[in-house]
Amino acid sequence: MSTSVPTVTLNDGREIPQLGFGIFQVKPEDTTENVKTALDVGYRHLDGAQMYGNEAEAGQGIAESGVSRDDLWITTKLNNGFHEPAEVQRSFENSLKAFGTDHVDLFLIHWPLPTRYDGDFVSTWKAMEKLREEGSARSIGVSNFQVDHLEKLAAETSTIPAVNQIEIHPYLTNDAVRQYCGENTIAVEAWSPIAQGGVLKDETITAIADRVRKSAAQVVLRWHLQRGDIIFPKSMNRSRLEENFDLFDFELSEADVNSITLLDKGEDGRTGPNPDEMDVIPD
Repeated sequence: MSTSVPTVTLNDGREIPQLGFGIFQVKPEDTTENVKTALDVGYRHLDGAQMYGNEAEAGQGIAESGVSRDDLWITTKLNNGFHEPAEVQRSFENSLKAFGTDHVDLFLIHWPLPTRYDGDFVSTWKAMEKLREEGSARSIGVSNFQVDHLEKLAAETSTIPAVNQIEIHPYLTNDAVRQYCGENTIAVEAWSPIAQGGVLKDETITAIADRVRKSAAQVVLRWHLQRGDIIFPKSMNRSRLEENFDLFDFELSEADVNSITLLDKGEDGRTGPNPDEMDVIPD
């Protein structure tokens, strides 16, 4: 496929592909082939994390794909156990080695962990700022940050996150965080964009899908794109990877977008941890 993926301009002037491929919950032994397949389909934005345990295998997939590093956008995220400033640098260097690159395009704090480290994600962020200054992390951002977490960074540091990656889907539109990010030039990335499949049988969504002759997943992913979210659906299946990439030959009406947005269930729709309560340090 040669479809041109639209980009979002970040507050540091860099352009990120709005559609990417995620390697969350992909087993390490499956990751290399999965990444190669995604790149062959046409994806050029790869979203990973230290916590996923498959950075090296993803790097191998990139190496074997034949796709130039210059044509890729690679994101990874800081493991929850490495928030101490000295650990940020060490863990980041390990990620570079695993991916086989001298830089990543975007490095994120994976979770704010407000109940750990005395809520001190500010010192973690300042260590991230140094990586950006050195150029090995071209852009830096956060993941799962609530409005009060973002306000703390704004008050105590000098760099606005380029991105905030948060759970968003039709059952959790996360409007308060999205609004704050929009007002403060922070791009929004949506993880779990189809609520782990939980929204795909919703009658509102399936009715739209039948009318526009697309799958329910394509309708939801298109909803994200039209609202400005950056997304990176995942799949082990090539045909599903192709389907998720085939989002640019149709458009939802404003009424369709609004009807999907109204499916929001607030906190009852959340599929992952609440960022104010998340306190997990992987083994």
